[in-house]
Amino acid sequence: MTADATPALVEDEQRTAAGPRVRRGSAYPRYLAGKVAGAAVSLLAVLVTSFFLFRLIPGDPVKTMTGGRQVSAEQLAAYREEFGLDLPLWRQFTDYCGKALTGDFGTSYQFRAPVVDKITEALPNTLLLTGTAFVLYTALGIFLGTRSAWRHGKLGDRVNTGLALTLYSIPSFWLGLLLIIVLSVGIGPLPGMFPTGGMDSGGEEGFAYVLDVAHHLVLPVVTLVAVEYGQTLLVTRSALLDEMGSDYLTTARAKGLRDDLVRRRHAVPNALLPTVTLIFINLGRTVAGVILVETVFSWPGLGGLFYQALSVPDLPLVQGLFFVFAAAVILMNTLADLVYPLLDPRVAR
Repeated sequence: MTADATPALVEDEQRTAAGPRVRRGSAYPRYLAGKVAGAAVSLLAVLVTSFFLFRLIPGDPVKTMTGGRQVSAEQLAAYREEFGLDLPLWRQFTDYCGKALTGDFGTSYQFRAPVVDKITEALPNTLLLTGTAFVLYTALGIFLGTRSAWRHGKLGDRVNTGLALTLYSIPSFWLGLLLIIVLSVGIGPLPGMFPTGGMDSGGEEGFAYVLDVAHHLVLPVVTLVAVEYGQTLLVTRSALLDEMGSDYLTTARAKGLRDDLVRRRHAVPNALLPTVTLIFINLGRTVAGVILVETVFSWPGLGGLFYQALSVPDLPLVQGLFFVFAAAVILMNTLADLVYPLLDPRVAR
């Protein structure tokens, strides 16, 4: 075999591993239309579910809003009329669907403000927390997953896999409380170094405010990264292990390429499909936030707002948040489906 023929052989092997080319002019539009239609049906199902699901929660939201004060029956009736709770259930449902389709999720019972305004107000805080954690645990999981798969069975692989499984099985709220006890309150000679909760201490401006927010951000981000990176690591490791026995990798090594080059240029790109799925799912969850972590650390984001609304129950706010959470995940899953044919053309056949 000549040196000139070897690169062509490697390319042939890669094309064989990736599968036959698909003529996107015919297959991809049908594939695209099917995925978009499926997403639309899912959003409609979420809209219906969000209305009926939270009406199963016991309790009277109007009585909860009064805070235990003595309120006359006339006042309670006036509250119910104000929020439309005196209408038949079918009328409440049609009103809710009609307004929701225009982006109006009603008025919050407890805040007396439009639901969209409350969501818009809390969304940047959630994106700051979960977005920072998402970037860190995705990068960490892919890096450690590829190294573990490439050194399969060695000490580093066993340590990485064992630690990832252990942290992934720990409830996020329990780990958050443990970090608060150890690193915020302090144990014995170990002093508390981080705030117990909140997003800022108040009174800071400019660069001092940025540092203050970053200081408050450390513990919730560490909690999320510790719990979430293991899933990305395990998925990446498993996908890469499936690719490692392929003929095109053997050919690439026979060509004389270094192991790290074979891994980065040949093995990892062909093992990305399951990891891309997980990345898009986690990206959708960044909008939803992590309700328990935000609650434990009193972070003023969508997760904490959802918990607060659920305790009333503040039906318009709960319904609006639930729809936003589900819509973000559905949207990201649809985008992942649309990206698949770019990585593997066989998907769109």
